Amino acid sequence: MTRSELFSQIQQKSSFLCVGLDPDLEKIPKHLLSEPDPIFSFCKAIVEETADFAVAYKPNIAFFEALGPKGWESLQKVLEIIPEDIFTIADAKRGDIGNTSKLYAKAFFETMEFDSITVAPYMGADSVSPFLEFQNKWVILLALTSNAGSADFQLISDTQGKPLYQSVLEKSQDWGTPENLMYVVGATRGELIGEVRKVAPEHFFLVPGVGAQGGSLSEVAKYGMNSTCGLLVNSSRGIIYASKEKDFAKAARREAQVLQEEMKGLLEKYLG
Repeated sequence: MTRSELFSQIQQKSSFLCVGLDPDLEKIPKHLLSEPDPIFSFCKAIVEETADFAVAYKPNIAFFEALGPKGWESLQKVLEIIPEDIFTIADAKRGDIGNTSKLYAKAFFETMEFDSITVAPYMGADSVSPFLEFQNKWVILLALTSNAGSADFQLISDTQGKPLYQSVLEKSQDWGTPENLMYVVGATRGELIGEVRKVAPEHFFLVPGVGAQGGSLSEVAKYGMNSTCGLLVNSSRGIIYASKEKDFAKAARREAQVLQEEMKGLLEKYLG
């Protein structure tokens, strides 16, 4: 999917919502456990009820691969029922060098046909560049994450006082462009989103942490939105686990719609 196609979806749906698919067998409604493929049944129902409001879906690969071969089959089935005009993100956080990265890229971009994949930048250019060789595919590079341990490395400053995440942002823009490179920027660091936007003014940000993790959607838009929106705001638990009863998909739809309506207002406010 191209940048213009993604922005077109945002405009059409008045939404920049990404729904995270984190299907945990211990958390999904119990009545689904009798299904032949509980994980697929759960995700399918979520997608069918939220596709009106979402411009992206982000399967967390760990929840699928933990189940072995059957989990990979479930993931493929989930991808097949996501509408073609909705952006797909493999939340896999890969990052290795040489042929290994090339094969990861082939697996997610060619075999499974994801639009994008999250990648860790720690090993540098030769661990990221193989993913950037695929036309109309995206790398979503970890930049400033919202987990507690992010401060262990990401906020460490060099001798000039520049934090490591800024160095990652600056250097990685030599590898890709706003047409194929996005950044993960956590919503729980509201004011820091503005600092990231200064360094990467044109790039899209994937922003986790809204909802269950306490991030503010209005703060994210205030500091992070650019002329083409530039944001994909992810909500996982707050949507998919809104209910553990048989109405779980309808409950997910209600939560997605609440976020979409707030996003519509923010798009009107900042983009007109």
